Amino acid sequence: MERMADGVERLSRRVGPTINAYLVGDVLVDAARRQDARPFLRQLEGRDLSLVALTHAHPDHQGAADAICTARGVPLACHADDVDAMEGRRRLTSGTSLPARFVTRAWSGPPRTVDRVLREGDEVAGFTVLHAPGHSPGEIVLFRERDRVAICGDVVRNVSYLTGRARLAEPPGVFNTDSAQNRDAIRRLADLRPAVVLPGHGPAYEDPEGLARFADGLV
Repeated sequence: MERMADGVERLSRRVGPTINAYLVGDVLVDAARRQDARPFLRQLEGRDLSLVALTHAHPDHQGAADAICTARGVPLACHADDVDAMEGRRRLTSGTSLPARFVTRAWSGPPRTVDRVLREGDEVAGFTVLHAPGHSPGEIVLFRERDRVAICGDVVRNVSYLTGRARLAEPPGVFNTDSAQNRDAIRRLADLRPAVVLPGHGPAYEDPEGLARFADGLV
């Protein structure tokens, strides 16, 4: 694991920070793909774990959640507006495009009962839950005021999916529930002036003014 901020570590994957999961104290934030269950469980051996919390219920974030919760005997949490997707009553991705269908088939984990329903203002491992829908109905940002660290799921990404290089960008529209609403979520994230943004995809982003300029340029 790699230390990203005080009490926050990013779990390792062979292909680097393309799909991120973070251990925040004893809470795992996001669970990548179902194929990541075994390597993640190895990394979590000997570490306290009390909860798996999802930034949203897409296949590359919920994939290993069921396996990890089962293996470690811990509850699962996600925002109220993604509970139906996590529990199998709604499709995990809203898009019907070929990429959306492929990701769902290739990476998704099984449905699982959500034990803790998250809402705006809740606290998870010292971070405040901020509802930031658009990429998914139940997308959240976890924000810690004392050092201005934001774990932002897929509100923004910091990687080009074509080159693999770090680049701040919106999530691809084919995976969004509402791209305009997601741009509002990006503006809300930028207004926090986070010192460190830990995205679901790509390396940490540590330029609050750069994020503000990016948000200001959205149409």
